Amino acid sequence: MKYTYPVTRTTHPKPKPADENNLGFGKYFTDHMFIMDYDEGQGWHDGRIVPYAPIELDPASCVLHYAQMMFEGMKAYLRPDGKLQLFRPDMNAKRMANTAYRMAMPVLPEDILISATEALLREDKDWMPKAPGTSMYIRPFIFGNEISFSAMAAAHYTFIIILAATGAYYASTSGKLGTSRIYVQDKYIRSAQGGTGFAKVGGNYGGAMRASEDAKAFHCKDVLWLDAKEHKYVEEIGTSNAFFRINDEVITAPLDTGTILPGVTRDSVIQLLKEWGVKVSERRLSFEEVLAAAKDGSLKEIFASGTAAVISPIGCLNYQGVDYPVADGECGEIANKLYHDLYGMQTGVVEDYMGWTYPLDITVE
Repeated sequence: MKYTYPVTRTTHPKPKPADENNLGFGKYFTDHMFIMDYDEGQGWHDGRIVPYAPIELDPASCVLHYAQMMFEGMKAYLRPDGKLQLFRPDMNAKRMANTAYRMAMPVLPEDILISATEALLREDKDWMPKAPGTSMYIRPFIFGNEISFSAMAAAHYTFIIILAATGAYYASTSGKLGTSRIYVQDKYIRSAQGGTGFAKVGGNYGGAMRASEDAKAFHCKDVLWLDAKEHKYVEEIGTSNAFFRINDEVITAPLDTGTILPGVTRDSVIQLLKEWGVKVSERRLSFEEVLAAAKDGSLKEIFASGTAAVISPIGCLNYQGVDYPVADGECGEIANKLYHDLYGMQTGVVEDYMGWTYPLDITVE
């Protein structure tokens, strides 16, 4: 189905960033945003593009009290020919649908997500950064704003998309990605079976912030989460999926526990490794096994995957105050190749031999 959305142009455009090499992440939001409403019995309706501005919420809106909300993270990339493209947006739509079911919220159809994203990008295409390593971050989100203190699913929701000109998440060193220190968290948990770990909801992130703050005391960027039941098996790294290369096997936590976010980049990593003939396993991996591998030298790499950074290599684990280096502490060959091919496909400098890119009919001058 083809959608067209009315546009109200801003009369007060913002100044664009002067230095595209120092954009950071989520600091420079564009001039417009997309808004759409949902009412029980009517469905999704009245999609429109309006000037970026604060939103008005009644103090009794259910999202403020019962956290009925969800979000996604996507990016638009600039190809060498000046065209914009998305990366596997169908996967984001599928995850949104799964999250909506878990949160008892209405499903947003895939064609609305993509058409609204494309319409907003077209309106704010002059914000698209051109410096190496940059992209346009896309944040779709839905929240219940029914005025009610009843702890029940809302009857009214708002869907919004905002855009942010974004820089490289990590700088490279000598042609390789820089590595991070990670604190092994054995007190707090990110998610339990039956919870919302597989869904993209704010509560997963809000509940993780105490652990991330505590990690700073050990000069660590973020945490390695262990499972909720036994504090034994590795799960995610910060807000990203985790991969461990022990000898010639790359291991990541399985999705069947319902505690792992089914990352778009995670799935892409697994498919690429299989394409390259690398042994990749989705299985439970105990931290004891990781620790033993770090001690005997068979732990070759650890890296995280996600939309923001694509691939984030880990150079050191800190567990109970003791540092355990990962190999030589530098980015490993598999992580580096994954970043090269994934980011290369996303930006059009590497042939998309997996059929994942989604070209848009938008040209940036």
